[in-house]
Amino acid sequence: MRFSVNIPNFGDFADPGTVAKVAAAAEQAGWDGLFVWDHVLHRKHADRPFGDPWMLLTAAALATSRIRLGTLVTPVARRRPQQLARQVATLDVLSGGRVTFGAGLGGPVEDEYGSFGDTTDPKVLAERLDEGLDLLPRYWSGEAVNHEGRHYQARDVTLLPATAQRPRPPIWIAGFWPNRPPMRRAARWDGAVPLFTDAKHGHVPPLDQVRDLVAYLRKQREDRSPDTPFEIVLGGATPGEDAARTRDLVGPLAEAGATWWDERQIQTGEGLDRLTPVLRRVEQGPPVL
Repeated sequence: MRFSVNIPNFGDFADPGTVAKVAAAAEQAGWDGLFVWDHVLHRKHADRPFGDPWMLLTAAALATSRIRLGTLVTPVARRRPQQLARQVATLDVLSGGRVTFGAGLGGPVEDEYGSFGDTTDPKVLAERLDEGLDLLPRYWSGEAVNHEGRHYQARDVTLLPATAQRPRPPIWIAGFWPNRPPMRRAARWDGAVPLFTDAKHGHVPPLDQVRDLVAYLRKQREDRSPDTPFEIVLGGATPGEDAARTRDLVGPLAEAGATWWDERQIQTGEGLDRLTPVLRRVEQGPPVL
């Protein structure tokens, strides 16, 4: 199992310098990744400043040399694929091939889409997500792209530079379990980042639901080679000062099939977007299993 730190792109973490500080501390303490949220508007936190996630991750890349960097998650349907492809490729080259791209529908849908006059129809957004996901690796290839789709078009377009990672950065897909469609989508790519209806952001997911999810994903990937890497990313808040309790929380999830633990703050807690509690947990280091 590998271990990452998860922070929002608002509050204290709207500042690229603060994110760089967390990234450097995470790398020094032995964490394997840093992931940031990708919100343009979240009305529950509307009184806080927001930072662009790609600018924040650029600062993190310049402050580190080893850890993975990415978003959890980018709402692809809210982006123009060509612009998103440029941002990801630029960061991947800058970081020396350390980007992991997390994608999903995003939300809250009314905030992120409806507030700007965009559709909130989940079927349309899912179509845009899938079409955008199919386009991104083609743009990252550095080869000519011709595409005539339902939502996007490209006419003899070549975007350079290509990503440093070949053939492309890993793509992880998020969605709520037990909803099946987003996990079927995830099974087509490189990893699943499930949220659980019975465990809000920051809460450790129920072990029985994790086992059901892992079994479902493995069934969806039966036609893939067993040697093809696939990540299952779970997350929550652990008591870093209590190593034994942390091990008791995370260890069974690793045994059930999780391959990454993403350390998060409780979403309803005061420390969600504050540097001091996040940095304290980061400096305590990742769980030891």
